[in-house]
Amino acid sequence: MLSKSTKETAHCRMSPHSAARVVVVGAGLAGLSAASTLVKAGFQHIQVLEAMDRPGGRVYTTRPFGQNVIELGANWIHGQEANPLFLLAQEQGLLLEERGSASIMCLPGSVTPRDYFFRESRRQLPVDEVEQVCSFFSGLTSRAFESELEPRHSSQSLGGYLDEEFAQSPLATSEDGPRVFEWCKRSECTDEASSSLYEVSASQLGHYVALEGGFFNSLGPGGYQALADTLLDNLPPGAVLCDRPVHSIHWALQEEKNHTCPVRVLCQGGQCFMADHVIVTVPLGFLKEIAVAMFEPALPKSKADAIERLGFGTVDKIYLRFEDRFWPHDCAGIQLVWDAGPEDEEVYQHSQSEGGAWRDMWYKKICGFDTVARHPTVLCGWITGREAQHMESLDEKIVGEVCVRMLRSFTGWSVPEPAQVLMSKWGSERFVRGSYTYPPPGVDAVREHTALAAPLPLPCEAGYSQAKPLQVLFAGEATHANFYTTTHGAYMTGIREAQRLIDLYADSEPDSYNE
Repeated sequence: MLSKSTKETAHCRMSPHSAARVVVVGAGLAGLSAASTLVKAGFQHIQVLEAMDRPGGRVYTTRPFGQNVIELGANWIHGQEANPLFLLAQEQGLLLEERGSASIMCLPGSVTPRDYFFRESRRQLPVDEVEQVCSFFSGLTSRAFESELEPRHSSQSLGGYLDEEFAQSPLATSEDGPRVFEWCKRSECTDEASSSLYEVSASQLGHYVALEGGFFNSLGPGGYQALADTLLDNLPPGAVLCDRPVHSIHWALQEEKNHTCPVRVLCQGGQCFMADHVIVTVPLGFLKEIAVAMFEPALPKSKADAIERLGFGTVDKIYLRFEDRFWPHDCAGIQLVWDAGPEDEEVYQHSQSEGGAWRDMWYKKICGFDTVARHPTVLCGWITGREAQHMESLDEKIVGEVCVRMLRSFTGWSVPEPAQVLMSKWGSERFVRGSYTYPPPGVDAVREHTALAAPLPLPCEAGYSQAKPLQVLFAGEATHANFYTTTHGAYMTGIREAQRLIDLYADSEPDSYNE
């Protein structure tokens, strides 16, 4: 009878792909799409290790307020045309058929005539004035995303560029213009997952590609988890193991010369998995914390630098459920316009030098409270950056009290106490540490995204010329230069890395890498 080690050696010497052992670290959309693609291609030894107690990663569909879903994580599909997630949802019948207000999910920065904007003085701002400022703001950001910035803006932060351009507009001298413009910048922080737009590169945004077709925010009753479940259904029983945080990944093992697998994955509980290949799909925020200790040999400098240089920010949601609706039926959102908001340049600069005093005003980072699809008595507030991380440290009751106090103060309405308060906590989530990626000023984003995506060993690395290729691969939204921040970006990178392995074995003769 063969011993366990002998059986592992025999498996790793077999070929082609049907005998290859692949370990996928992370069961988010990137990990699940990678595993699903490999299984469909005939790979028979796929093991997905998920650190959390559930698959899905930053997709987190819950039902805390009854039978209808609440999304604590990914909320919508970005664009329709050529979007594989939209096509998958359409194919599987996961899209909501109905139209109108009931199908609109809370979407930060999406201003409609049904949004109520209030100043601190309780004055509701005229819709046409708000739309004028928001339209001007949208035009400025479009120039950044379409790479139409003048050379003088190439080294600026997004916040600096926006301020400079707005100052030349007649809107800058109007009574409400600067305050609404600050709200626009605050809202844009949610799209960028940044503490401030003064920490985001203006010029590098041009590498992001927005798919045509607009947002399709209307996933059906299964929510985003239904998409993840579609991928899970493609995997054999036992392929996904939850509560399996990975402690270390040892690659380029010397035992390869003795025909054993070149990669060893060790879990925190002591469980060991030998593999020909490992696909790492953990969030960039988590990589920033553990990359130095996780990999042996250490990651090459180009990859370590990419992990350090790319930004990874926190976006959180605050859900307030009331027993009865207190806002007008034509109101899609209550937006808060501060006299001195945190995205004013002077306020931001002062907060950078005043130590931790900004924590006392954390709630000013909340853009407003939007209605939520299929929940007629629920509002959702959005908050980003360091203020979001501070909010996570507070008790839900305290957060609810602060939110209600703001709603009463701005609107003058009779706002009851919420029946339930629910907050996401992506910044403090141990195996995530944030929400998604952004390009800081001075960073060559394409270079860093590309370096992060490069598989190991690198072709140029000395000492690995005879090593088995594609031992450690990397997927996730942070590894896509054009679709970072998005779920379809994560999904596509999982397929990308799976295809590398499919191509490797398709191009190789049996045993060519193991003899």
